[in-house]
Parts: sequence; C-alpha cells; structure tokens
Amino acid sequence: MAQNQLKELPSVSEVLLECKSTKSLHSKYMAYIIKSNLESYRRAAKKGSLKPKRAQIIQNILSEVERLTAPSMQSVINGTGIVLHTGLGRAPMKESTAKNAAKRVAGYTNLEFDLPTGTRGQRQDHVNGLLSALTGAQSSMAVNNNAAAVLLALDELGEGKEVIVSRGQQVEIGGSFRIPDVIKKSGCILKEVGSTNRTHLKDYEKAITKKTGMILWVHTSNYVVRGFTHDVSLSDLVQLGKKKRVPVVADLGSGALVDLSEKGVPKDMLVQDVVKSGVGLVTFSGDKLLGGPQAGLIVGTKTLVNKLKTNPITRAVRCDKWSLAFLEESLRSFGDHGPSKNNLTISLMMASRKALTKRGEIILSHLPKKAIDKLGISLVESEVEAGSGSLPEEKLDSMAFRFKPNGISASKLATQFRIGDTPVVGYIHGHTFYIDLKAVIPGQEKELVGAISAI
Repeated sequence: MAQNQLKELPSVSEVLLECKSTKSLHSKYMAYIIKSNLESYRRAAKKGSLKPKRAQIIQNILSEVERLTAPSMQSVINGTGIVLHTGLGRAPMKESTAKNAAKRVAGYTNLEFDLPTGTRGQRQDHVNGLLSALTGAQSSMAVNNNAAAVLLALDELGEGKEVIVSRGQQVEIGGSFRIPDVIKKSGCILKEVGSTNRTHLKDYEKAITKKTGMILWVHTSNYVVRGFTHDVSLSDLVQLGKKKRVPVVADLGSGALVDLSEKGVPKDMLVQDVVKSGVGLVTFSGDKLLGGPQAGLIVGTKTLVNKLKTNPITRAVRCDKWSLAFLEESLRSFGDHGPSKNNLTISLMMASRKALTKRGEIILSHLPKKAIDKLGISLVESEVEAGSGSLPEEKLDSMAFRFKPNGISASKLATQFRIGDTPVVGYIHGHTFYIDLKAVIPGQEKELVGAISAI
C-alpha cells in the first residue's frame, strides 16, 4: 500500500516544469517550496494515508507555490475600528504623503551630505529642527522605535548605576516588553519605589544615593489604576532631580502633540507639557498619536541629547532614509492650527459619527439589494479604541456595518472577508460580525463595496 502511494508522488523537476506559467521570485525558492510540500505528502504515503492522486498533488503544490511567491505584505481594509492597530501596521499614512517622501529618497538623497558645503552631514538634521520646534525642546533626535529610545537613555545615563522607577509604572506592552527587563538588559540596576497603587515623593527621595544614575518616569498609557491611589507629579519629580542632581527621563509611549478633545478625541498627555515640566529627556513613539512611521523620538536638553547622539548604541538603532523621510512628512503635517488633513491618522480619529454615518449610507446605496438582504447588513452606532496602548479606557464614537446572514457563522464570514481579493479585517462581538468605518480610509469605499458584494 505504502509503496504504491509513494509512486503517486511527482518529482521536484516535474512540478517545476508546471510552474513556468506561475509568477515567482526565483526557481530555487520554488524548488524549496515544492520539496517542503512533497515531504509532507511523502510522510503520508509512508503511513499509507495519502488520499490525493498525482494530478491533484501537483495542483495543490502549484497553488501553494503561487501563494508563497506572491508579495507577502498586502494592502487591507481595516474594519476593526482601531486606527492604531498594531497587527495592521499602526498609523496609516495618506498615499500622496507617502509618495512625496518616497520620491525624495527612492534614489540617492542627501541623507548625510550637506549640499551647500559639499561636506559630510548629519541624518538627524532632517528632523531635529521640526521636532524641537513642535515640542519646545532644546534638542531632539530619532531612533528606530520607542523601546530603542528608552534603552539608549538607560545605557547612557544609568549603565552600572541604579535607575529609580515607581512600582506602579513598571509596565508591560505588546510582545512581553517589560520596563524592568529593559532596565536590567541595559546594564542598569533597578531600584523600585512605592507600591503598585501609591507612590510618594518621599519614596523617591529616600531611594536616591550616590549610586543613582537617573529617575525613570513611565506614562502608563495602556492601563489605568483607579481607587486608593497616589502618584508624584512630573514637576515635583523634576524639582527633586534638580535638587539631588539626578536626571529625570519620561517615557511617554504614545506621545500626543495636539489636544483634539474638542474634536471628539480624548486628551492624552502632551509632549510639550512634559518638556515644560523640565525633565531631562522625553521619549515617545512616531507611529502612534503622531501619525508617522515606526520611530522612537527623543527630545530634551541639548546636553543630554548630545550625549545620546554620541553613544555607540545610537548607530545600531538609527533610522534609515525611508523612516526619516516619512517622519519628516508627518512632522510637517503639524502647523500653527494643529494637524492638517495630510495627517491621515488624526483625520481618521477626528471623523465624527455624523460623517461616518454619511459614508456608511453612501456605501449601502452602492451595494446590490440582494447582497444587503443575503448578508443581513445594517448600519449601527459603535464605539472603538484608539489602539496600540493609546488612550486607555477611552472610546471614540463610530459607525459600523452589522452582518446577520442566514446559514453562515460569524467566524466563517470573517474568514471569507479576510481571504478575499481585497482583504477586509473586521471583528466579532456577541457572535455577530462587524465592519467598523472608523479606520476605513477615505477612497476605499469602492473596494469595500466590491469585497462585500463578492461574499
């Protein structure tokens, strides 16, 4: 039985010949995929459990080759309602903005070259002025993500020394990234003060010794502690740091540059306010409330920022030309009157329920009545989160399509939307599938109509 089934297996070269019409990257890569697939069929054949015949095996492998040789990253429609969805790439960017940045750096660019003098330049100069002006800081720099920014500050100011952190601020973010672990990995000694729910200024003062390298203040941007609580204001902590000659570093995480509470977006701690408190350094993310690319932004006093710029780790975590170009475009979207319409992330967050209702009604008007009836589609009010640990416990008003089809489960419907020609990622709540409009980018309406009609 097993021997007969093994004869059903095609050779690698036989399948490769069939791949000629298949778009691919490289014949060696195709051969690798074919061998991997044939191995699984071979194991089944040896057990006598091989079911498909030779022709079907070849067809199955060809389908897998086509799937794996296609570009892995795809454009998707974000129907989760979460604008800063980590799994979907966090902050989106307008296509025109991305094209402007790409046009300047696709070829050669003055990344580290001063055109007027013809001498070596500094890559940080492309964002330093804008970032410092927007935050009110003396100086600034950018690295490849906020975790790197925190690590760099710890290494420069606290290596081999004690770093004081409140027990209530020892956060964990996605991917098991924990503040205590980063402190230890950077060669610093963690000095915990206070308790989970209550920390006083005297706790910090008692902890400061000759071994103290810095005080780290962490914004608990992805959770809230309520009830019997007490924490120390940044201004009080800064005064203590100045008195004891210990630098204070604030990790803001999300890092908002504008107050959009009047536009329906809950207020978060502003970077400018933290800078005004007098802290030595502030770190925050570029791909969250700023609406830019993945980056770790560091602003603060010129003395401390310059120290970080000359730290050997800076080269290991520096931004490339693409990140800096996209970051510059994002920073340029903030003017005297707040962010412009070019900042897609903030525009999506500010979209009112009224505006989303209008968009939803337009989409419904373009859907065939047959599709609406078949899928049981209705437009309903919803509330969503910002995402990526930003604005914890705060909700944004939104609108969503609710699907109540007959004879198909919510999970199966969700899968069909994800694997379509235009992938749509929605969510399931109470055994019902939804596509929220909050994070659907303007201009994707036609694609969404097509995706819904194809189900």
